[in-house]
Amino acid sequence: QPVESGGGLVQPGGSLSLSCAASGIMSVISTMAWHRQAPGKQRELVASITSGGSTIYAESVKGRFTISRDNIRDMVFLHMNSLKPEDTAVYYCYMVPSHMTVGYWGQGTQVTVPS
Repeated sequence: QPVESGGGLVQPGGSLSLSCAASGIMSVISTMAWHRQAPGKQRELVASITSGGSTIYAESVKGRFTISRDNIRDMVFLHMNSLKPEDTAVYYCYMVPSHMTVGYWGQGTQVTVPS
C-alpha cells in the first residue's frame, strides 16, 4: 500500500510538498497519481504521471502544483505552491502496477489552507 507523508496546515499563498512511497508493492509501477477529496465532495484527480514522465493536471491546479516521481525509489511527489482555501482536502496517493488496470490507494494525508 502506498504511504503518504507531508500534509499539514499552511496559510493561503504558502507552499507544501507531499511524498508517497510504494510500500510493499513489489511490481513496476506505471502510473502514479494524486487525488483529493474535500468534505462533501467527490474524490478528484489532482495530477498524474506515467513511468515515461508524461503528466496530467486538473485545471484548478495547473501552474501551481507540480507532480514528479523517482523511479528508483518508487516514490511520487506533489509540490504545491500558491495554495488556496479551496485546496483544502485529504490528498490520496494512487499507484498502478504495470500489469494491473486497478491500482492501490494510500491512506490519505490532510492538507488544510484556512480562509
